[in-house]
Amino acid sequence: MKRVFSGVAPSGNLHIGNYLGAISQWLELQKHHNCVFSVADYHAMTIFQPAEKLREKILEIAMIYLAAGIDPKKSVIFIQSDVLEHAELTWILNTITKIPELELMTQFKDKARRFRNKVNVGLFDYPVLMAADILLYKADFVPVGEDQKQHLEFTRTIARRFNGLYGETFIVPEALIMKESAKIMGLDDPNKKMSKSAENPHNYLGLTDEPALIKEKIKRAVTDSGDGIIYDKEKKPGIFNLLTIYSLLSGKSIQKLEKEYKNKNYGEFKKDLADVVIGFLSPFQKKFEKLGKNKNHVRRILADGSKKARLIAQKNIKEIKNKVGLNY
Repeated sequence: MKRVFSGVAPSGNLHIGNYLGAISQWLELQKHHNCVFSVADYHAMTIFQPAEKLREKILEIAMIYLAAGIDPKKSVIFIQSDVLEHAELTWILNTITKIPELELMTQFKDKARRFRNKVNVGLFDYPVLMAADILLYKADFVPVGEDQKQHLEFTRTIARRFNGLYGETFIVPEALIMKESAKIMGLDDPNKKMSKSAENPHNYLGLTDEPALIKEKIKRAVTDSGDGIIYDKEKKPGIFNLLTIYSLLSGKSIQKLEKEYKNKNYGEFKKDLADVVIGFLSPFQKKFEKLGKNKNHVRRILADGSKKARLIAQKNIKEIKNKVGLNY
């Protein structure tokens, strides 16, 4: 089977947009592909977190994977830092990466402009580590959203460059673009994507948010002037976003929802949407809570996944080091 690689950094709060845009599609991919899913803890270090908080977040992401339905019997689930070859390959790839290439990265440029004195070298080098993550496992496919396409194209460039310098070694990975229908916008600003690192906690619907908090967030969600529950992205971006969430979680078509709420107000619509979100997340949250009571079980799954990941990584890094002349 073709190999798929993806990962999530244990920072911020995973939300309904992350589930619909990525994790739900991972569930389908693991049925027909050899999937490798990382808890990308090295990536999380580009933003400072106290050690204990980082440890908690690492386990939280792993529990979210498992509660959502990622099956450790079908997929490899592991912690990035447990596989030392990620850092080793990052250094090797650094030596063939050009500084102007990293300066062109949109995410780096944006953060460097806004937080010039706080930007660290890790953030600058983030795309090289991401490339190492993917290339280390010789992944055929990488599920990405629109905001990660540039980083994946950089990975493809580095793979081709290495192959040109040292001979055919890496697979040049293909992008699996996430469905646009699953692009979820912020509750506080429907013109920007829902973000797990948003400063405003009312931007997102967290996967682990309690029902009362979900109701509050949806009640406060930005809507639009005028009446009418209409699916119009230009005129009513707020309602457009909420209808998208409602449709994806309930399975009802947009047309059916517009008809159902034709003569109802925003308050009624939001109340029903909150019930839909709570009902959708309930089975996941029960599994997540159960895993939280047996974290040693989660640790055992991660340890087993790391062993499997290391077998792949060690074999490939040996070949890579031989190609560049580090084995003698």
